[in-house]
Order: sequence, then C-alpha cells, then structure tokens
Amino acid sequence: MFKSIKLSPTELPRSVVIYVDGEKVHAHAGQTLATALLGAGTVPFRKTAVSGAPRAPLCLMGVCFDCIVEVDGAQSVQSCMVEVREGMRVRLPSGARRVEAAA
Repeated sequence: MFKSIKLSPTELPRSVVIYVDGEKVHAHAGQTLATALLGAGTVPFRKTAVSGAPRAPLCLMGVCFDCIVEVDGAQSVQSCMVEVREGMRVRLPSGARRVEAAA
C-alpha cells in the first residue's frame, strides 16, 4: 500500500523514536505522523464511534479527518498535519472521544 523512496544513507534524515500504543516505532525527522504510521504498517488508525468501521488516511492534507489519533494526551489530532518528534506518544482511538471531567 505504502512504499518509501529509497535514499542513500547520507540522504536520510535523522531517525526518531515514537511510541504507538506503547510500542516503539522508528521514523524520520520531518516526516508526518501519518506517513510514519503507514510506513510502520499501522492500519487502521481508528474505528468510528457509530459503526466501528476502520479508518486510515485518505487525503494526507488535512481535509478528510480520517487520520485522527491521540498525540501526547491530545485527542482528535490530524496525524497528517503533525511532524513526528522524538518520544512522541500516540494512541490509536477506537470509538467515541473520551469526555474529560470538569475540574
């Protein structure tokens, strides 16, 4: 489905480590979270709240909202609009968004 372009070792950006549902995933600096997840074979990204249908990136430019994930505790983040960064914690949501209790 998704295949990265082969670059020589001198052309490769530095490697970063992110954590997806607690599992270590290697990505490249400057890469979007969506492409890092696709490159790691992570599909689907989420399941819908009503039917449980699987969803994965469609447009990769912030229009469709099918690539929504949780990043460092922030819900409903469009993974195609965020660059990976070292130590990023990603959770793949399933179902409806969590409602936080008011303090």
